[in-house]
Amino acid sequence: MRYVLKITTRYFTVFICGLLFFVICVGSAPFYAYSQTGSSEVDARRAELERELAELERQIEGQRTLVLKKQQEASSLKRDIAILDAEIKKAQLGIKAREITIGGLGTEIVGKNQKIGQLDEQAEKQRQSIEALLRKTRELDSMSFVEIVFGSETLSEFFKDIDTFEVIENNLQISFETLSATRNVTESEREVLVAKRTEEIELKQIQELEARRIREQEVEKAHLLSVTNGVEKVYKKVLESQEKTAAQIRAELFTLRGSAAIPFGEALLYANLASQKTGVRPAFILGILAEESNLGENVGTGTWTQDMHPTRDRPVFEYITKSLGLSPDNMPVSKKPGYGWGGAMGPAQFIPSTWVCYGGFINTITSDCNNAKRTLSWDAFWQGPWQYEASKDKIRKLAEKASQSNPWEPKDAIIASALLLSENGADKGGYEAERLAALRYFAGWTNATKSAYAPYGDDVMKLATKYQHQIDILSGN
Repeated sequence: MRYVLKITTRYFTVFICGLLFFVICVGSAPFYAYSQTGSSEVDARRAELERELAELERQIEGQRTLVLKKQQEASSLKRDIAILDAEIKKAQLGIKAREITIGGLGTEIVGKNQKIGQLDEQAEKQRQSIEALLRKTRELDSMSFVEIVFGSETLSEFFKDIDTFEVIENNLQISFETLSATRNVTESEREVLVAKRTEEIELKQIQELEARRIREQEVEKAHLLSVTNGVEKVYKKVLESQEKTAAQIRAELFTLRGSAAIPFGEALLYANLASQKTGVRPAFILGILAEESNLGENVGTGTWTQDMHPTRDRPVFEYITKSLGLSPDNMPVSKKPGYGWGGAMGPAQFIPSTWVCYGGFINTITSDCNNAKRTLSWDAFWQGPWQYEASKDKIRKLAEKASQSNPWEPKDAIIASALLLSENGADKGGYEAERLAALRYFAGWTNATKSAYAPYGDDVMKLATKYQHQIDILSGN
């Protein structure tokens, strides 16, 4: 009996020591291996991509500066071809920059997937180790104190076994804590992974916009060269033939998203009124609306129940439409893109939660948007209850109308757009201020300075230049 017990306790001690070595050293190996090898490789690749991206962005800024410089020169074939070349080059560099950014995101996603897999593997090994420890602990508990003492050759070995058991208990606690930490790390990594994937999809959408602009510019350049054959006098005649008279411009239709086509002159009339009220240049306002009507495939084909943010916009949208005597099911909104929510309304593509802050709607608990966070969270704020007050309707005041403002009416949409652009800094005037205001209109203040969104601002400014030229002809300048 004494011999059997001796073998049992000896086996237990040796097994536990070995198991603890496995838990502490081997069980942690995948995590440390990733930290020292996989992580360093990802960091090195990220640093390389960041250097490439920084260089490309420097070149893009150089081409943008060249375009601005050339635009200040007198019109000539050489100047206009140089502008087109610079714009094409800038767009090509932009696409390459996006590809590098997307490639970097892909590398980082792969790295995070590997790390998540290794963390899961480590957690499983720890779980198996803890189960083995618990089984052996239960075996020890089933033996009496006398059996354990007599199972040792000497009293000193008995106390060593007690010390071993204390080590087991301590490492068991450490294992549980490590397992919990591993789960937290895994969850955090997955959240980052989801965010990166969302950003990657968004960058691809912008990349497609850039590619379309490149094709348009290349066709324009080829046309100029083909009809002029590089002769300056012929080029001047081509430009003159392309010039529109005031009558032609007034007859041109200016199509707005979500509304019937209206004459350019009428759109300009609304833009002039909006400019008088807000200080934003009319051509810039028209440039924003033209850009909004041409972006992507989300042109009023969505439904509020499927494409609109469920807690932020749907409750507000339902009240906006009903207060206007409209059915929410019948009103067009933008379709949800792959990287966020849709549900934008009318020609200016306002989301309901933005329109409500300008269109005279108040939350009866917290009053207007400015007071919202003083008493409620944003989620609670958007739930309402809502109430329309004419005195709070900023758009209605600027439009000088007796009825409630309507996001689907061109006049209201143009004035609302100018009001938001003014708050974004466009009333300061000048190329840079307007471009930044456009980017804020599209991406918000936080994301406006990100290079990924630059094509939107550049396109708006090109359209503003186009409409300014037509406005100048109308005014006889």
